[in-house]
Amino acid sequence: MLPDMDDFPIMRSVGDTCLLVEFGQGVDPDIHRRAVAFAQRLRAAALPGIDDIVPSFTTVGLHFRPEALRALPGQTPLAAVEAAARALLEAANAAPPPDAREIEIPVCYGGDWGPDLGEVARRACVAPEEIVRLHARAPRSVFMVGFAPGHPYIGLWGEAFDLPRRATPRARVPAGTVGVANRQCVIYPFELPSGWNLIGRTPLRLFDPAAREPCLLTPGDLVRFVPVGREDFERLREQPDA
Repeated sequence: MLPDMDDFPIMRSVGDTCLLVEFGQGVDPDIHRRAVAFAQRLRAAALPGIDDIVPSFTTVGLHFRPEALRALPGQTPLAAVEAAARALLEAANAAPPPDAREIEIPVCYGGDWGPDLGEVARRACVAPEEIVRLHARAPRSVFMVGFAPGHPYIGLWGEAFDLPRRATPRARVPAGTVGVANRQCVIYPFELPSGWNLIGRTPLRLFDPAAREPCLLTPGDLVRFVPVGREDFERLREQPDA
């Protein structure tokens, strides 16, 4: 039996050194916003012993070092993390959600950059230009960063993007490629295999291990895709700070 929404958030251990806080089930922007707000409050609290805070579609993972926690006498490390998390949840419920960053991502659609644009349009029974318009019409949320460093999952879009992944994945997809499936969108931070439907490419660098903040996007960000032409694409690729 699936839990009711009134049962959330739910806490459970994942291994010996991780507490998972679950805010709901299914890909839902409202559930995701609650998870992101909690993750941001956790980071601001800087709890001792918490090594990493990982928000996802519906959950936040708290990775901890037991020896560094401030546990009460007789309290297990997991119980100490649960108590700290519950206190922050109560405080977060009383606080307004933080403002999200909005980031523009320039994309050159179709052609060699997006070889599946025509097929996506055909499945939706619209022109390729309409797919571009719909994809760039309004900002969408970054649900999570995973699969590879700097690799964002963004959504949700409407019915035109409610299509499955390709039956035969591609072995090599260039960095910056934008793919869609299941009303979501991904951007490949470097060359990777892909089963998503490729509709464009951005010249921006999604992951830079030498940067202070290696990932361009983080969960909770709002992404607005901006169509650009070939000349602007090449200019931005050569001068990313332009």
